[in-house]
Amino acid sequence: MIKVAFASNDRVNVNLHFGAADTLVVYDVSPGYAELLGVGEFVKVNMKGENRFKSLSDEQTNVIDLQLSAEELERLAAKPPEDKVIAKLDFLEDCSAIYAASIGTSSIKRLVAAGIQPIIVGTGQTIEDLLNEVSLALHCGGLSWVERAKAKAERAAAQAPAAAPRESTGGLRLITSIDELE
Repeated sequence: MIKVAFASNDRVNVNLHFGAADTLVVYDVSPGYAELLGVGEFVKVNMKGENRFKSLSDEQTNVIDLQLSAEELERLAAKPPEDKVIAKLDFLEDCSAIYAASIGTSSIKRLVAAGIQPIIVGTGQTIEDLLNEVSLALHCGGLSWVERAKAKAERAAAQAPAAAPRESTGGLRLITSIDELE
């Protein structure tokens, strides 16, 4: 239903800064189910932005919700983007969100301009826990970015011709209610 990416070098925990990430993991998430769609591997880069000396957060989740003005969008389009971010934005083209341990301001603006929700989480949060959170939100609501992504996916599905069903490669069963946590 919606595609969600994670900056992770072990495919288990969110543990990388978006700009310096050498691995991004993408899942297709539906209520109660997630399937690994792909893993993007990128050249390891040295960070040079304002966050290069900042330690990765262990404590909180931050959902960035920026509304960019026309001037900011024009300025971003005119500024030559860094190669490390362009390749990642191309890879994330159909994704609704990216979870990372840290994301620089410039990358946040580029992600938002591309329609991708940047989400900063504490280092070591598991991908499976975050997938369960998205699954629950798809089923019950509660996360505004998930509601927007779900509505966008439903509009796209209504306009597109019916596609042949995709064969499952064995994904993760996720929760769809609080009762399943017990």
